[in-house]
Amino acid sequence: MAEHEAGDLRLVGLTKSFGEFTAVQPLDLTIPEGSFFALLGPSGCGKTTTLRMVAGLEDPTGGQILIGGTDITRTRAFQRNVNTVFQSYALFPHMSVMDNVAFGLRRRGDKQAKSKAQDALDLVELGHAGSKKPNQLSGGMQQRVALARALVNRPDVLLLDEPLGALDLKLRRQMQIELKRIQQEVGLTFIHVTHDQEEAMTMADTIAVMNAGYLEQLGDPATLYEHPASTFVANFLGQSNLLRARITGSAEGGLLTADVHGEEILVDAKNVPEGLRDVWVGVRPEKLGLGETAGRNHLHGLVTDVSFTGVATQYLVRMPWGFDVVVVQQNDGSARARLGENITLSWDPGREFVLDAAQSDLAGIDEVLVDG
Repeated sequence: MAEHEAGDLRLVGLTKSFGEFTAVQPLDLTIPEGSFFALLGPSGCGKTTTLRMVAGLEDPTGGQILIGGTDITRTRAFQRNVNTVFQSYALFPHMSVMDNVAFGLRRRGDKQAKSKAQDALDLVELGHAGSKKPNQLSGGMQQRVALARALVNRPDVLLLDEPLGALDLKLRRQMQIELKRIQQEVGLTFIHVTHDQEEAMTMADTIAVMNAGYLEQLGDPATLYEHPASTFVANFLGQSNLLRARITGSAEGGLLTADVHGEEILVDAKNVPEGLRDVWVGVRPEKLGLGETAGRNHLHGLVTDVSFTGVATQYLVRMPWGFDVVVVQQNDGSARARLGENITLSWDPGREFVLDAAQSDLAGIDEVLVDG
């Protein structure tokens, strides 16, 4: 077996059962030292249970947890160099911000506790707020204090358990940028648990998508979005138009022909798993164009809804077989479609992904609706 870099977090066959219910199926992951890693999935998928096992708050049913070459599977939580930032800030209300951040260091007798706490507050851009009490700060500032308190101990791994869930949308987006900046500055391993797809894609270098205790797919955000390995990932990570199709033959230029409810389209042969004939052809909404000149593949339908969202307009287009295709067009001055208009949707071969039609086209959709 190849040597792992010191400091990598490795989960080897990690499982967790509660009675007859298995929350985490055998899980094998290597999280490189210094990376920003996200565990993404709907409620009940096993992501938080995995995080709690790494933190030492849950005992695994089986498997190992290693940091570098050190097995910490049975190490007690307070003996692990692992800190957690929760959605609830858990700050001491009677203490100043400075004392909150320095608390752990002072308990260990660290003579540099105050200077280290000041450095941590400077890192989260709250160096001026050390004398304030937590209730004098906004929710976003309190979350920064909680982050500083976790970072001041220089953990091998920092665990983030839905840390931005209590913040409003604008502040959450600001904090996403800040968390990424801080992680890059300190160079520590961050593991972020979230059900928010945009949040994971904005911050993480690598995302592990979990579903019902299993690892569905592991990859960087662009790969997961452009080449989902399952209909669950396709639907859970953004919007997808999944068109039922049958591969019918080959064409020039490394393309295959496919039949979509009587319409012939072309797909890139590299996107089609070997041996498959009955498939879902997936096309993301922003990859579709309006009009016949937007690409070689054409489908025809009726505009049933038009939603202006500022930077873009979203259309629902009803296909002849009753399926609603979602189209997102940037508001860049190009021609827009009208409600009730019959239009042509176009895209070029290669802009699609192709999945086995044996998978449900509804996988992942209910979870998105529930988790928001």
